[in-house]
Amino acid sequence: MKLNKLYKGNLQVSEIGLGAMSFMQGHESTNDRILERASSYGINYLDTSDLYDKGKNEELIGRLLQGKRQDWVLASKVGNKWRSDGSGWDWVPSKKHILSAVEESLGRLKTDYLDLYQLHGGTLDDPFDEIIEAFELLKEQGKIKEYGISSIRPNVFLKYAEKSQIVSNMMQYSLLDRRPEEFFSKLKEEGIAVFARGTVAQGLMLNKPAQKYLSIPVHQVLKIQKAVEETAKELNVSAMALALKYPLLHQPVLCSVVGIRTKAQAQELGKAMEEMEKLSLPDYDQIMALLPEIKYAEHRR
Repeated sequence: MKLNKLYKGNLQVSEIGLGAMSFMQGHESTNDRILERASSYGINYLDTSDLYDKGKNEELIGRLLQGKRQDWVLASKVGNKWRSDGSGWDWVPSKKHILSAVEESLGRLKTDYLDLYQLHGGTLDDPFDEIIEAFELLKEQGKIKEYGISSIRPNVFLKYAEKSQIVSNMMQYSLLDRRPEEFFSKLKEEGIAVFARGTVAQGLMLNKPAQKYLSIPVHQVLKIQKAVEETAKELNVSAMALALKYPLLHQPVLCSVVGIRTKAQAQELGKAMEEMEKLSLPDYDQIMALLPEIKYAEHRR
């Protein structure tokens, strides 16, 4: 598995990363086996958040990484705070919250540092300077190595790109959602790596029945699914390989993040990773001809 060095700093991440939100509570042996299998494939990036399962996902990852922490580039996210009654969460983008939340995340993850700490969202009303100051302080203290953002709001992530030293942006990006491409040149210019999430488009690029996706009507999704199936058959690769490789063919994407829930899916991932090696952009011509051009409709200014 190829390792990609981020444009800023020293972090190196595998082209395929694991999204920990897919890990299930109460299935420790399965989760452990998935993690072991992923590591054997050369995967080193593991992404979680304090929001997932009210912090229990971080606790799960903390248990799984005991004795293995040094093998992983561990990332988490901050900015949302669960209400005390568990009814939902609120956006709390303050320096005080970030400095407090990181301590809780480190405790749950049973580690003394995070490789990457990401702001989990953002709005134009946020105190940008205060937030940046918090992340920079955590870097100085050695509690995080780098910081980034997870945002699909252009007016937010572009402002951080210009005002801060973020090294990455996690964005929903797939064959069915090419909206980020409009901003790739600007992000690359600013030295910001993209981590692609939602790469299989909620399963629509695999075997999930066609349904409307974003502004793409169901009949168009069905045509795209058939093109993916035909292309996969012609190239003797899996649909998963096509889905995961596509983002990586576009700079500044350095990592395709995927969620794995079962041992069977882990095995399929390993096969797809081998098949990915032979794919290039021209292999997608039949699919690309069917893909509509869509752009972010909101949060542009």
